[in-house]
Amino acid sequence: MKFGVVMDPIGSINFKKDSTLSILIEAQSRKHDLIYMEPSSLFLREDGAYALTQEIKVRDDSENWFELSDTSEMRLSVLDMIVMRQDPPFDANYIYNTYVLEAAEREEVIVVNKPQSLRDCNEKVFATEFPQCCTPFLVTSNQRVF
Repeated sequence: MKFGVVMDPIGSINFKKDSTLSILIEAQSRKHDLIYMEPSSLFLREDGAYALTQEIKVRDDSENWFELSDTSEMRLSVLDMIVMRQDPPFDANYIYNTYVLEAAEREEVIVVNKPQSLRDCNEKVFATEFPQCCTPFLVTSNQRVF
């Protein structure tokens, strides 16, 4: 299986805590081909969704946990699955990436963390849909309200 992952720069992750690295290590142990994409690498053309990609090998080694191939352009439809693991901020670029991933879905790629759901159910705000399960909260960008 060709397994794509969209994630922030892997060289900047916290090796001990990063769940995406754990996912990649497990996928690799199951003999999947891993394809790495940074959020800024996704784009659309008239014929479909693309990214600048790198093959990645991962290791459970805190000093040397990844190895990347040279970058190449890839049509996302050649992948079997893409896992969206981009961290917030939930900004325009994040939203644009969900549109690119939706285009990949239309090309029959399985996208884990469905793009529409990422837009509709923001992980930082969605808990407010269940106030009975929350401590008191405030969601605002206005400091005067705080």
